[in-house]
Amino acid sequence: MLLLALDTATPAVTVALHDGTHALAESCQVDARRHGELLLPAVDRVLAEAGRKLDEVSDIVVGVGPGPYTGLRVGLVTAATFGAALGVPVHGLCSLDGLAYASGLTEPFVVATDARRKEVYWARYGDARTRLTEPAVDRPADIADQVDGVPAVGAGALLYDTAFTGVRRTAPEHQSGAALAELAALKLAAGEELLPPQPLYLRRPDAQVPANYKVVTPK
Repeated sequence: MLLLALDTATPAVTVALHDGTHALAESCQVDARRHGELLLPAVDRVLAEAGRKLDEVSDIVVGVGPGPYTGLRVGLVTAATFGAALGVPVHGLCSLDGLAYASGLTEPFVVATDARRKEVYWARYGDARTRLTEPAVDRPADIADQVDGVPAVGAGALLYDTAFTGVRRTAPEHQSGAALAELAALKLAAGEELLPPQPLYLRRPDAQVPANYKVVTPK
């Protein structure tokens, strides 16, 4: 197995190459506005560092979110394009799961990422590999009673630490391509079915057609 993992569901543009046993190389750059610009050079850099070629990749895993529309689709479209060009399977994995796995926690906790609009994407976990709830998007104040004192990881928890009072400041803040790749490799080796590579937006995109928009067609 040579698994290429990538995720653009958060401000972190992250890529990793995994051989089924360990990560061979990883790249992570945090920039919420340059996903499309940074992703392909990151793939080239990771392949070069590992001394491997793109046509050696046997599987692709991509973080499916939840995440903002614009950034998330960059990773999904890139993964789909690679999969079609190489003729290899493309697997989806919840982006929150990758961050949870990177935390290494063995106790119940929550993961929260910044959803903008003063909201967070979040989910509950029994441990680093076991998600207990479906991902959701909420205002921190609206869920404060549910997460107060609960161990929490992720940029969303750090940003709204008055609600996520149990935030673990030494835990990973952003997505890890290596963690996402390792989690996917473990699941595939165990015969677990991963998600389809379809976006998990949880809400409508910012750009919408105005309600009273009039379509003008040529006569």
